Order: sequence, then C-alpha cells, then structure tokens
Amino acid sequence: MRIIAGQWRGRKLNAPAGDTTRPTSDRTRETLFSMLASRLGDFEGLKVADLFAGSGALGLEALSRGAAHCLFVEQDAAAIRAIRANLAAFRVQGQADVRASSVLSLGPVKEPLDLILLDPPYGTGAGAVAVDKLVRLGWIGEGTWVSLETHADEVPQIKACEVESERKVGKARLTLLRLKTKD
Repeated sequence: MRIIAGQWRGRKLNAPAGDTTRPTSDRTRETLFSMLASRLGDFEGLKVADLFAGSGALGLEALSRGAAHCLFVEQDAAAIRAIRANLAAFRVQGQADVRASSVLSLGPVKEPLDLILLDPPYGTGAGAVAVDKLVRLGWIGEGTWVSLETHADEVPQIKACEVESERKVGKARLTLLRLKTKD
C-alpha cells in the first residue's frame, strides 16, 4: 500500500499484519479521491475523520493532499499501532488524533467536519448506523462530504443523507453522501 498523491506520493504505508483489517486497495483509494477532488477542488485546510480507520490510509491520503487535521478512530490494537507508526513516519502527529474506540461510541461535537471517510467491515451495516448517529451528534452538517465504502453488493440505506454519487470498484462500492436538505 502506498500514498496515491500529494506531498507523500509513492511512500509506503504500514498495515496491520493478519486479516483482521481489510485495507482499501490503491485502486479503490485512487477512485475515491478522484471522486472527492472533482467535488471539493482540493483538500487544503479540511478537517477530516477516518472512521473504522484500519491502517489509516484514507486519512493519511487526505493529509498528504493538504488536509489540516484528521481524526483516526479504530478499535483494533494492531491497526492502532499501524496508524501511529504511519503518523510518526510522515511526522504529522500534530495534525492528527488517534482514538482507540468504536466509531459507535463517539459523542457529540461542537461543529461539523468537512470530510468523513468510513470503511467499516463489509456486510455489517455498521456504516449506515454510524452515519445516522454522526448526523444526530453534529459531525455531519450541510457542508460535510461523507464517503462510505461497502461491499459492491451492499446498498447502504441512510435516512439522514442522500446519495450524491456511487461507483463500484472491484469488490467495493464507494458512496458519496450529503446531508438531506430540509424543505
């Protein structure tokens, strides 16, 4: 696994050993960030969360492209060690927070983030549950972009958000979401 673009383009990422986590493939990450770049323009100064973070590849990709800060949330100990090793290797510990907890145990925030990246275990429905909860807790506002990766056969059903774009890449489905506007 490598960083696709930005200041760390081509640099290798540490990933946890074993099959407890399923890292997002380079091809899928490249497609996702292309989809996001066409909507965001650039990532400069964005506040980002990488939820169900695994190795932290999605959040690190955002930081490499100019995001100001990223929150990584992961509960697997080996994955947390990989995230911390990656942050140290890129010397960006000051631009990141790592929380060793379940995404579903997050509490409310004072203001919404700019970009939320979710890559939950396939087939669990955890991503849809997390997105609905994050909306209620203030993480997702009118300006927030949400990316949810699921298995290609999964069609996420999220009450509070509408699908802005969807793309299948190999075994993955990438869904970009926005908060539903109130009429």
